[in-house]
Amino acid sequence: MKSSIRIGTRGSKLALWQAQHVADRLAAAGLTPEIVIITTTGDVVLDRSLDKIGAKGVFTEELEQGLRTGHVDIAVHSAKDVQSSIPADLELLAFLEREQVNDVIVSFDPALDLQRPDLVLGTSSTRRKAMLKRFLPHAVTAEARGNLQTRLRKLEEGQYHGLVLAYAGVHRMEYDSLIRFVLPETQYVPATGQGSIAIECARSLEPDLKAKLRRILDHEATHVCLVAERAFLRTMEGGCSIPSFALATLAPGGTVRLHGGLISLDGQHWLDEQQTAPLAAAETLGVRVAEAVLARGGQQILDDIRQQRQLS
Repeated sequence: MKSSIRIGTRGSKLALWQAQHVADRLAAAGLTPEIVIITTTGDVVLDRSLDKIGAKGVFTEELEQGLRTGHVDIAVHSAKDVQSSIPADLELLAFLEREQVNDVIVSFDPALDLQRPDLVLGTSSTRRKAMLKRFLPHAVTAEARGNLQTRLRKLEEGQYHGLVLAYAGVHRMEYDSLIRFVLPETQYVPATGQGSIAIECARSLEPDLKAKLRRILDHEATHVCLVAERAFLRTMEGGCSIPSFALATLAPGGTVRLHGGLISLDGQHWLDEQQTAPLAAAETLGVRVAEAVLARGGQQILDDIRQQRQLS
């Protein structure tokens, strides 16, 4: 079994932080990691919103090609960026322990008032835009593509009053001092996988090596939760371009609870479902919650969204 591990990653500071975090874990276990930077479509196409460029695999496709060719052994992703269905020749090997899951609002203004009538908040997330229309209907949302540093530069230039971001990225990049509001996860329910780092590999990777990497990197509780969330997302046939949300947490008695749902683009229609199941049934739980949301009107919301996008 080889000890040298080539780690594929995007080149942003946050992506490199995540890759280095993985590399440090591997090095501590006696392996020799090497970080390989790969540029993805999402890093290049910055003049269109995610829903306009399809979003499926926009941050992962080139990394996955590197896995297929053997250019890299593993790929490191923000788990929320991983598309709902993984190609048959690849697999998600591990999920690192999850960071705090919340969305946050960051600003250079320490006295930022969310009730100001001319409030402009930057975000590239379809889910966040829809939730802001529901919970802060007076706010204007403005597109905010690019890496975290690019978005913060735009914020400093005055293009927005605040940015809506995942706490995990803000914290990992040590911008905690800019956090003005931590949005409650019971209301602003996060995207599938938010706060965790996903490790992907080719199914053909040496079995003993896969087992060792899983032992070093995988966090069991996080893995169970993300199995439920990703089964929900897959059943919804959604991705970054669909305003769905899902958060699984471990519950008493060896169970997992999943809160999943869907919101219309204008924020007017909100459907959610909460159910609990044994840990071993996490995947079934995700499917069941998604099917309940779809049956209660979620399918109509998805159909309406797709029709609107065809017309736009």
